[in-house]
Amino acid sequence: MLDFIIWIVIIALFVLSFVGILYPIIPSVLVIWVGFFLYQFIINANELTASFWIVMVIFTAFLFLADILANSYFVKKYGGSKWGERGAAIAVIIGSFIIPPFGIILVPFITVFVIELLQHRPPNEAARASIGSLLGFLGGSVAKVVIQLIMIIWFFIVIIF
Repeated sequence: MLDFIIWIVIIALFVLSFVGILYPIIPSVLVIWVGFFLYQFIINANELTASFWIVMVIFTAFLFLADILANSYFVKKYGGSKWGERGAAIAVIIGSFIIPPFGIILVPFITVFVIELLQHRPPNEAARASIGSLLGFLGGSVAKVVIQLIMIIWFFIVIIF
């Protein structure tokens, strides 16, 4: 019976990790890891190998970088300056804590726009760079969904086979 309850909690945590993509106040990767640890320490301590844990650490690093790298890439691609890229990266982190989930979209958008205007860029170019910030958020979110899916699928493959 305890195993059944733990499995319900693990699955709920995996689902909650995807909610965390839109509501960054929920630490998606931490929620996934709690699911892994519940399995490891309560259900079966011998099934998840060292190679599994190493790969999960690598994927976790990719999850942390997904937003920042995607945002910087798209700001640059849409004509943003180096300062716009840096501002977008910092604004993603700050935006995560301001009016979730909208802060992670609005704060980088506004930040990039203001930075580009301060550098005497025309408003249309500043707006274009800000749109790059929005696309960066979307790209980072898609990347995080894919990485989280891979992590969760890998977990189930390891325990089933």
